[in-house]
Amino acid sequence: MTNRTTPLDAPAGGVALWRQVADAIRLDIVGGKLGNGDRLAGELPLAERFGVNRHTVRRALAVLAEEGVVRAEHGRGTFVSATRRLSYPIGRRTRFSEGLAGQARDIRGRLLAERIERAGAGLARSLSLRPGTRLIRIETLSLADGRPLARATGWLEAARFAGFGEAYAETGSVTQALRRFGIADYSRGTTRISARHADVEESRSLALSPGAVVLVSDAVDVDAAGLPLHAMLTRFPADRLELVV
Repeated sequence: MTNRTTPLDAPAGGVALWRQVADAIRLDIVGGKLGNGDRLAGELPLAERFGVNRHTVRRALAVLAEEGVVRAEHGRGTFVSATRRLSYPIGRRTRFSEGLAGQARDIRGRLLAERIERAGAGLARSLSLRPGTRLIRIETLSLADGRPLARATGWLEAARFAGFGEAYAETGSVTQALRRFGIADYSRGTTRISARHADVEESRSLALSPGAVVLVSDAVDVDAAGLPLHAMLTRFPADRLELVV
């Protein structure tokens, strides 16, 4: 075992050692290396793996237990908590309600905020618009059986989709809202997926513990002619949902 003289909470690269250990264990679970009910390695093997002392490992496990990610059983060890994760397919015809069909009874979306903003270079490129074009920005929260599963920010051309926020608020669905603007069908143009820690606002709206990991989908939907309609940045709680490509 490697002994460190570094204080327990001393940051390495700006992140406390115990949080680095907790993050690595979370990613093992999210990535499928550890499944529901699996037993984690003991404190000593984990300390050797991460090059830290056992107190650091103990704190990391305690935080994960508080978050419900793992559970400690006296005399047996620490196990991945058996929590049900939903599967959400990412494909050409990605629809939140259709993707979760059969996995949840009540699927709905809630409009959190709407405002007008100007397209920066990145959004203008994604939506094939001129920089500075007026966009509708909507903030939404999607729930399945009352559990928050997606926090999204969407952008659409304001001149074409005036009133989109109201349509979404009434229908709770991007697909249904687009139909009110004559868009009978659309498909996914591009999707980029990454993972990171939830920020303060995401933790609040998704009811996450500090340090929780979110999967991030950066996507653009296109119409039947392949023209961009809707850019969307969606954050999913990694411990509640898996993205299937």
